[in-house]
Amino acid sequence: MRKSTTFALALGLGALLAGTANAQIKVGVGGPFTGPNASFGAQIKNGTDQAIADINAKGGIMGQKLSASYGDDASDPKQGVSVANKFAADGVKFVVGHSNSDVTIPASLVYQENGILDITPASTNPTLTERGLWNVFRTCGRDDQQGAVAGQYLLKAYKGKKIAIVHDKTTYGKGLADEAKKSINKGGLKEVLYEGVNTGEKDYSALVSKIKQSGADLVFFGGLHTEGGLIVRQMRDQGVKAPLMAGDGLASDEFASVGGPGVEGTLMTFPPDPRNRPEAKALVEKFRAKKFEPEAYTLYSYAAVEVIQQAANAAKSVDPKKVAAQITSGQKFKTVIGDLAYNKKGDITRLDYVVYRWQKDDKGKISYVEIK
Repeated sequence: MRKSTTFALALGLGALLAGTANAQIKVGVGGPFTGPNASFGAQIKNGTDQAIADINAKGGIMGQKLSASYGDDASDPKQGVSVANKFAADGVKFVVGHSNSDVTIPASLVYQENGILDITPASTNPTLTERGLWNVFRTCGRDDQQGAVAGQYLLKAYKGKKIAIVHDKTTYGKGLADEAKKSINKGGLKEVLYEGVNTGEKDYSALVSKIKQSGADLVFFGGLHTEGGLIVRQMRDQGVKAPLMAGDGLASDEFASVGGPGVEGTLMTFPPDPRNRPEAKALVEKFRAKKFEPEAYTLYSYAAVEVIQQAANAAKSVDPKKVAAQITSGQKFKTVIGDLAYNKKGDITRLDYVVYRWQKDDKGKISYVEIK
């Protein structure tokens, strides 16, 4: 009997130690993996997956490997909340996601209630980090920043011209359009048209007629590449030559696929292209070897996992609240998109936007190039 008891204790202790050794840190990966914005979901997934693989190859975080759990929000706020609840039930500690601000904002409340830390690589609406939540961070900038950059550009390049403002009625799209409007209005430029459209529509002829009647010299659009591309295509079909200007929601080569050759000349605010950073060179080559172009938020997603890893190591803990406290401690994080530091709200401390123009390269492909 005594031998059996000793053996049972030894077996139980061995299983416990084995479980500890094999413990995994679950990372939720949330984004629109299907639907019209699936290209952004692919960026988040590929960036996060590669970061997890690279960190695991180096031993993980304090000896614990990372594992991914995926959730397709399809750019729908309700589905995003369902994904967040799924992650909570799965025991996820950290989330990289989501893409759309109107998905990330409600999902973040579920994460807060369940002690989960969330870093979004793409949600730029200021409200996300203005609510005083302990658990919300981003590796990208904010719409009040990029709206101001867009506004300042318009005040210089389109001084005395007619500006039309259009948005897609979403938290992101309307928020960005309103920030750009605020900026140009402050500089003395009044828009000639302010109009909202519905996402998912295919026919924007009524909007284009209003743009034509307004005599707009430029159309500022708050929204994503699918609607933006259709609007540009239909503007050109109706003879409207005014260029479009928008924010990071256009940052996908699919914009040119949807909009056609008429997208040439489109202006866009986005951070300096992280693919050109020396610290990202090897990683970019790794993605391209896999036939995936790491545009837009791919490297921002990779950087989100790097921030989690470095903060956890510094805090000597994988407890999300301790990691969150470390992120806002003033620590500088070395990432593929450059050095990042955070304020108490969960925003990065650097201004991260410049202006791009969509134009043909020497091979005839239309893509975005930073205006120097």
